[in-house]
Amino acid sequence: MKNVPFQEAGTAFFQYLQVEKNASSLTVEAYRKDLSDYAAFLKAENIGGPESADFQTARLYFSRLYEKRLKRASISRKISALRSFYKFLKREGLIENSPFAASSFQKKETKLPKFLYEEELAQLFDSFDQEKILDQRDYAIFELLYATGMRVSECCNMNVDDLDPDLGTLLVKGKGSKERYVPVGGYAVEAIEYYKANGRKLLLGKRKSLEAIENALFLNKNGTALTARGVYYVVNKRVKQVSQTLQVSPHHLRHTFATHLLNNGADLRVVQDLLGHEHLSTTQIYTHVTKDRLKEVYDHAHPRAEKKEG
Repeated sequence: MKNVPFQEAGTAFFQYLQVEKNASSLTVEAYRKDLSDYAAFLKAENIGGPESADFQTARLYFSRLYEKRLKRASISRKISALRSFYKFLKREGLIENSPFAASSFQKKETKLPKFLYEEELAQLFDSFDQEKILDQRDYAIFELLYATGMRVSECCNMNVDDLDPDLGTLLVKGKGSKERYVPVGGYAVEAIEYYKANGRKLLLGKRKSLEAIENALFLNKNGTALTARGVYYVVNKRVKQVSQTLQVSPHHLRHTFATHLLNNGADLRVVQDLLGHEHLSTTQIYTHVTKDRLKEVYDHAHPRAEKKEG
């Protein structure tokens, strides 16, 4: 077994994530912190380098994480980071076996994604005043998020030329610089084109600096690109205006997009492509359906669902 200096192994691993896996900067930074915590644990336990760890070491680290009262999602991410790290070390021939390869580690708690019913969406869409500049923008954002299921970061990365209104398609710049084309419904296309022709032009005129033309589709009140934080603010503000009980985030609109497609018969792999998921297992969480839809499908598909008269 080779001696594996932690710093050198970590540097090589992060380079692998960025170059070969095309991981986002946020993912790399999260993994960097997870490996740093693990290195501190090995040092505190006098275990040595990563090659000295065994299954019992992994179990002990798992216990230490629980003692810190971390959320299951945080623990799951840390274990996932270490699995990837050791898998990389094994691929490079630096270790023979991964202490984190065992499947017995508890996975994070699975929660069904929250989604909106069509009546709730209609209530939100009907609340916008198209005579107001910011309402034009906000309405276009709501329509776009629901029409495409795109992430907030993808929404903020949109440029004015990314939408082809004639074809009804949109270029989406996703995680890790990956790009995909997705269809966009007529309501969203109309909302975006109206905003571009009216509200966006007025917002663009409010820029204090005229050094460069702002290409971002969605602009803030100062005429510069709307940030992810700004999109969250827009959604939260609108929801509070409409309902005191409804709780909606931009990601809920992504959940709603996927749920409504599947409830109406869309193929799971098609939804996977539309969402930009790398693995089908990520999309499968959206296969929950409403009770009415479940009963409808069962009654229609099962030969003995309903007893025949006579």
